Formats: sequence, structure tokens, C-alpha cells
Amino acid sequence: MKLRVVIVDDETLARARLRRLLGHEPEVEIVAECADGPAAVQAVETHQPDLLLLDVQMPGMDGFEVVSHLDPTNLPAIVFVTAYDQHAVRAFEARAVDYLLKPTSLARLQESLTRVRERMRASDGSAALSQPLLDLLAEREATANRPRRLAVRSGERTSFVATDDVDWCEAAGNYVVLHVGKETHILRETMAALEAQLTPAAFLRVSRSAILNLRRVKELQSISAGEHVAILHDGQRVGITRSVREIEERLRFA
Repeated sequence: MKLRVVIVDDETLARARLRRLLGHEPEVEIVAECADGPAAVQAVETHQPDLLLLDVQMPGMDGFEVVSHLDPTNLPAIVFVTAYDQHAVRAFEARAVDYLLKPTSLARLQESLTRVRERMRASDGSAALSQPLLDLLAEREATANRPRRLAVRSGERTSFVATDDVDWCEAAGNYVVLHVGKETHILRETMAALEAQLTPAAFLRVSRSAILNLRRVKELQSISAGEHVAILHDGQRVGITRSVREIEERLRFA
């Protein structure tokens, strides 16, 4: 089944890589290549492709904005191409068939093309979502309505700390100390209350007194029999009592 494809990526090398990989597929025709969102919208309107290989992060108009500008009654199959798998959860809202992590392999691209062809054969025009997307749907539900910033009050002043910027959280009685780089902030919350607010995919309580931002962890070390510490990227050391094997597994997907 012949597939007419539009490639969208602001990076020349990324477009070239996709073009080269698609060159292995005789039943694929690249009808347009675009370096930005507005050009992508125009290309879809002009060429009516079967498949849109769409970068997520682009200046001016990102991939999700591109989709929002397309005719929702006549969308091509959409496969997002991204360097960051956290973007994949939004693919559900954009009706994506799949997503590819950069740099993608030929085998992974071929898997996506197979899914697109399955969509075209489906009588209702719907596409089977890839397992990675199905897995991330559950995560999306679990992380809905989680705050992106924490309110830190000091006297008459309230400042806001982005959760992504927090390295780790330390219990201090009925308060929590937020470690953010070289700064610390006192949060008027208990550890249990804070833990309930943080995104499970990124944060893990590793002891009674510590919650780690898993994306800040560089390595785990054994310091004595039964004692372990997490070493963060800036050299901070945080004691852990939770199963090291469990933490290692979580780190693989953080």
C-alpha cells in the first residue's frame, strides 16, 4: 500500500535522516518536507498526505499546534517524532497513531508505517495505538491535575518553585525542605501531602524523609551493608531505604 508522506522538522539533519530511512521503503512517497509549523499546515492542505511525520519541538508553532490548525475531519495519520518521551502523552489528544523517539531506527519506523497502513485498512478509519502510547495513557490519567509549581510562603511573600526544578525534598517535622540547586525553600506541607501532589513518573519517595526527583539522579551507591545513597547530578547525596532494585527500575523510565 502506497503511503504519501510529509516530513516536518526544523532540523535539516533530522529531516535528512527520516528521508534516508524512508528510502528503504519502496511503497513510500515523500510529497513534501517542511522546516516549520505554518509550512506543514500548508503542505497538508495542498498534498493531502496519508502520513504526517511531525516533530514536536519547533520554534513559533510546535507539533501540537500544527495539528490544531488542521481540518479535524480530514486528518492524515500522525506520527510524532520527538527527543523527549514525556511529550507522548499529549499524542492521545492529537489523535496520533504513534510516536518515534529521536534518533529513530529503521525497525521502529517500519513498525509505525505498519500501524499507519492498518489505520488505512480499518473500515472506521481509526488507528490502533502503539503499546508505548497505551502505557503512557495510564500515566497521563495518574498525573492529571498535578501542580507544575509549588507555592512557598514566607511572611507576606509567596514565591513559586517549578516542580521540575526540585532536586529532592527533605522532611522537617510538619514541613518539607525543597532542595533546588544551591537554594532551599521551606514548604508548609507534610511529606505525605506533597507526595500526593508530585508526578509519580518523576518523583519517588525513597525513605521516610526523602523524595527524589528521579531525573536528577546520576547513580546509586552502596556505602555499607544494607546502606545506599543516591548521587545527584550536582553531587548531592541522599540516603535511601527503599528497595534499590525498585529504584533502578523506576530510573529507567524517568
